[in-house]
Amino acid sequence: QVQLVESGGGLVQIGGSLRLSCAAAGRAFNTYGVGWFRQVPGKEREFVGGINYRGSSTDYADSVKGRFTISRDNAKNTVYLQMNRLKPEDTAVYYCAARYWTTSTMAAHYDYWGQGTQVTVSS
Repeated sequence: QVQLVESGGGLVQIGGSLRLSCAAAGRAFNTYGVGWFRQVPGKEREFVGGINYRGSSTDYADSVKGRFTISRDNAKNTVYLQMNRLKPEDTAVYYCAARYWTTSTMAAHYDYWGQGTQVTVSS
């Protein structure tokens, strides 16, 4: 079992940057792929991007490609979401989630979730 805790959210201006962290507690974090999702009230949870268990493969939603970067440090049991050139439409609660080995764009495919961290992009 894995427990996930997100951090790093906050208020940022349009065009600014934030780095979110997803810290994991539990065994064998290096066997889990991690996905980042975001959600705004009244909408379904949206896939942002993901990284496989080794960090050798990443995948991104078209809406964030070229602006967001996911990386991981298995020695620290942490996955990062670097967000650059932020836009108002990036405002959401951001969640990390874990599943064995790979990632998926579908939230239902993940076994473990963090509690979320709020990101607000404002002018």
